Amino acid sequence: MSEQKNAFEEVVTRTPVRDVALPGGAGTLALVTLDNGHDHTRPNTFGPRTMEGLASTVDSLRARAAAGEVQAVGFTGKPFVFAVGADLKAVAQASSREQALEVARAGHAAYAAVMDLPVPTFAFVNGAAMGGGVELALACDYRTMSSGVPAVALPEAFLGLVPGWGGCYLLPNLVGPVDALTVVVGNPLSQNRMLKGPQAFELGMADALFEPADFLEQSLLWAARVVTGDVVVERAEVTRDQAEWEAAATAARRLVDARTGGRAPAPYRAIELVRAARTATREEAFAAEDEALADLVMGDELRAGLYSFDLVQRRAKRPAGAPDKALARPVTKVGVVGAGLMASQLALLFAQRLEVPVVMTDLDEERVTRGVGWVHREVDALLARKRVGPDRANRLKALVTGATTKDGFADADFVIEAVFEELAVKQQVWTEVEAVVGPDCVLASNTSSLSITRMAAHLRHPERVVGFHFFNPVAVMPLLEVVRGERTDEATLATAFATGRTLRKTTVLVKDSPSFIVNRLLGRFMGEVAKVVDEGTPIEVADRAFAGLAPMPPFALLGLVGPAIALHNNESLAAAFPERFHVSENLRRVVEAGKTAIYTTVDGRPVLDPEVEALFEKPADPVVLTTAEVRERVLSVLADEARRMLDEGVVDSPMDLDLAMITGAGFQFWNGGLTPLLDREGVSERVTGRRFLPPGVATVPAPATSLP
Repeated sequence: MSEQKNAFEEVVTRTPVRDVALPGGAGTLALVTLDNGHDHTRPNTFGPRTMEGLASTVDSLRARAAAGEVQAVGFTGKPFVFAVGADLKAVAQASSREQALEVARAGHAAYAAVMDLPVPTFAFVNGAAMGGGVELALACDYRTMSSGVPAVALPEAFLGLVPGWGGCYLLPNLVGPVDALTVVVGNPLSQNRMLKGPQAFELGMADALFEPADFLEQSLLWAARVVTGDVVVERAEVTRDQAEWEAAATAARRLVDARTGGRAPAPYRAIELVRAARTATREEAFAAEDEALADLVMGDELRAGLYSFDLVQRRAKRPAGAPDKALARPVTKVGVVGAGLMASQLALLFAQRLEVPVVMTDLDEERVTRGVGWVHREVDALLARKRVGPDRANRLKALVTGATTKDGFADADFVIEAVFEELAVKQQVWTEVEAVVGPDCVLASNTSSLSITRMAAHLRHPERVVGFHFFNPVAVMPLLEVVRGERTDEATLATAFATGRTLRKTTVLVKDSPSFIVNRLLGRFMGEVAKVVDEGTPIEVADRAFAGLAPMPPFALLGLVGPAIALHNNESLAAAFPERFHVSENLRRVVEAGKTAIYTTVDGRPVLDPEVEALFEKPADPVVLTTAEVRERVLSVLADEARRMLDEGVVDSPMDLDLAMITGAGFQFWNGGLTPLLDREGVSERVTGRRFLPPGVATVPAPATSLP
């Protein structure tokens, strides 16, 4: 283990113990507090040294319990955080299957020691708990949960792993196979959905729920009553009926098939581990988890998942090409041109995050009133869900106002437009805004495809125009494409990045080019899929080809984006690159018919809308491809477009393409976004002659070879 320990600098989570005298004559509880010495922005994780320390702490507690010094043991976390699982840097350092086995066995040994303590054990889950943190709680006899916990999850399958420290055994034997598979497989494959504390409690993952204000005090009082026998914990009995467990596993496999197309091994391994938990002993189950973890750690899907994790956790915080943040100007007031849905979402976001006055404008009072009203209703909804208090709700409403003129922009530092996607309209908007605002005001366009350079060309100060492309829904989608026009200056760019950071968005610098990153790649993707269908392949066959690549099938995604928006994007790209981007006449007919989706719902299931199907003209000599042929063809054009974008300098590196596709288009973590998948399947080299990333960056490193 020494080589593994020295290969990275672990942030050790300490496990100090303090004795707490329990009330009611319950005796002494040894309280272990997980704490890595940092605030909540650096959550507790478990690396090799942490696990050694935990094992040592538990050994000492066993001796004290045997001696009668303590009558119970409790585990809790530092403020706002319980623990978020294994240190992924340590996992990434495993260069052999044996090292991966050591990681798995060390966790199981420590948690088995907790389970074998001769006194009652309690997990007081005071904050975020994920992965190995949840598994530590499951190893305890009893669990309390704070109602303020923001996230409880076993997200391993999202990255390409399984819960490998007892989760696949302990959880189904606590809450049953159906709910366990939802947590272990369903939630991770649903864009890594998390449970909140009350939801985890309702599911049976905790025995008691307390408010955050006095959570630890109430947990200790409750623990004392459990120790004395005044509280008897009752849990729903878990079925042992084989048919019910098999049915749960079958349903989970169907879900994984639909979400991954059979291309992600981790969720299938997790299903089998949960299925076996019905009859397995603890030793058998833990050994099976060890083997699964070792296999998956030495697989490319996990390495791609770790690559994705590094992108969103590290690269996103240090955007490539961003100027010195000291150049950024303060933003004390924001103007929003437009009062439609996108503009209203922007107004609310700026008010929430920047906490500065926001003025919305539009052509008439009715539109302005509708936009401001939307913001107020959203704030009321936040208040009803207790996401904000009454004072903050009133303040947010007061910050957002509306007008039919742009006079209110006179003292704004940042104005963003979200008007109709037509160059002449946006040019006219900026002419009007420039006549009102001061010389240092940043002018930001939310355009999804138009040229920032052309938009600013006629202005007196084109250097202050920047692209600021959000993704819909604004409050949910992390990505913000920051587009530098040919004359955008450093101060404007620095202000844009600083503002994006305050808005809590993942910012990526993009060269001014048609449709930027996500819409250009999605445009090539959707255009080629549409071309395949126009040539004769059925829509359902084309849609099945991309399970595990995009967050949903292409024609389902078309319905979410909107056929009219997708058509406009592809028309813009076809105008710029007519030899590569296909504009589907079938899609044009769908738009002209006013259809807003390709699928409809029948008996709760999506089916192809027969009216849409009737609009698609069938070719005289149809070319019908298999799902494998569709996938290969579309991945090939994506590889071609990605290489062109890099050669053109649209972004700094393949990492920015992947970060954008993960955070802006929902491409899978365990694929690494896009380019690692293209490399792994050999498409990159077949199409472009070379890989996007060096071997080992998002794949298992090649074993070192010694010289003869």
